Amino acid sequence: MRFEYALIEKHYINLIHYYYYYYCLVLLLCFDHLFLLLCFDHLFLLLWFDRLVLLLWFDRLFLLQIYEAIDNHDGSFCAELLSFKHPHVANPRLQVRPRPPSCCQRCEDTHSPVFVLQLASPEEKCQQVLEPPYDEMVAAHLRCTYAVANHDFIEAYKFQTLVVQYPSEPAFQSHKEENWALPVMFSITLDLRIFANNAEQQLQKKAKGQPGEMLEKAAEQLMSCFRVCASDNRAGIEDSKKWGMMFLSNQLFKIYFKINKLHLCKPLIRAIDSSNLKNDYSPAQKVTYKYYVGRKAMFDSDFKPAEEFLSFAFHHCHRSSQKNKRMILIYLLPVKMLLGHMPTHQLLRKYDLMQFADVTKGVSEGNLLLLNEALNKHETFFIRCGIFLILEKLKIITFRNLFKKVYLLLRTHQLPLDAFLVSLRMMQVEDVDIDEVQCILANLIYMGHIKGYISQQHQKLVVSKQNPFPPLSSVS
Repeated sequence: MRFEYALIEKHYINLIHYYYYYYCLVLLLCFDHLFLLLCFDHLFLLLWFDRLVLLLWFDRLFLLQIYEAIDNHDGSFCAELLSFKHPHVANPRLQVRPRPPSCCQRCEDTHSPVFVLQLASPEEKCQQVLEPPYDEMVAAHLRCTYAVANHDFIEAYKFQTLVVQYPSEPAFQSHKEENWALPVMFSITLDLRIFANNAEQQLQKKAKGQPGEMLEKAAEQLMSCFRVCASDNRAGIEDSKKWGMMFLSNQLFKIYFKINKLHLCKPLIRAIDSSNLKNDYSPAQKVTYKYYVGRKAMFDSDFKPAEEFLSFAFHHCHRSSQKNKRMILIYLLPVKMLLGHMPTHQLLRKYDLMQFADVTKGVSEGNLLLLNEALNKHETFFIRCGIFLILEKLKIITFRNLFKKVYLLLRTHQLPLDAFLVSLRMMQVEDVDIDEVQCILANLIYMGHIKGYISQQHQKLVVSKQNPFPPLSSVS
């Protein structure tokens, strides 16, 4: 059966867009058969007999939505449309193959015709609807969708860099006293970091490039966006681009921790600390920020600030985010233990962190043997989390607790060094002599864990008669 397609004049299409905007339902009765034509901007659905033929003319609708969002300064909706979490990325009509353009490609099927539609030239289509620089920005985004659909994240990263470069250009910076586009910046920079990470993994599998090369390049682009936000001194507080500083800092933290360049975090931390908005960012951003700043303080051996930052992140993390709270605890627990606060068995079980159970018990009891066994047993987990060397520092706390037991047993303030040597050998520390015992004791005295001095003449440790082993929490 033949069906004649009528050509509609351009002014009629404009009338449809003007009066119906996105949808118009038309029922056609022809040759005693029912045809259903659904016009949803450029989305046509034709029902013919018992077969379904779907023609997706979706590109113009998508571009019109972006145009409307930009025109209305609706940054949230525009960010949603340019995010790879939006369902449009799965639409083959919006995926651009790197080959000569074609309107459609028909795949013959014995049951029904199937049309695979592809956007021929995104630059040309975008220029018809959008103004610079948004036309080139969206065109690069559309090219990126095809690369992502084919799991080619190296190519996806290349096109996403073109998308991200526009917020750092004068066209974006010229939006004086405006920050409506910040959600767009958040969305595209987040996708850039994810693509860079995935591209890094693909390059490593192919044994190409230097480790961390993609992530470093992504960090440079994110830093350009950060400078745009940090240098905005013209607008008022509500319209300032400085509201984007903490989000971009968090994205940069994730990259710097990934490539192990923590020293690059310092300028970002200084910029946030000097900002008058540091207490007014969203709770989610502050939790992420405190988490990474706390981790950095931990690696710098600034344990009290680390405890403060990580505790803030843990207590302000949403109660339903058990995975995130567990991630925070992985770094908070070693810091707490180094400061003398041991976690409960109930807490470890609740967050599935029983790897710390024997570590906690060994440190609390001064049982160096149990601590070593626990570290060896869960070594892979601790190394993967990057806390193995931090947990190694718990040995000095374990020495302190072990030597305190020696003091309690002997009940004297003049303790022979041989007694400490015997206690260490009981913990199966065989390669230790009296000189090493003195070294351990000297470190404990220097760190403030023991109040006393070593008498070389009498080979004794002379401790204070009042509180010779101060609480760990009181030691700076």
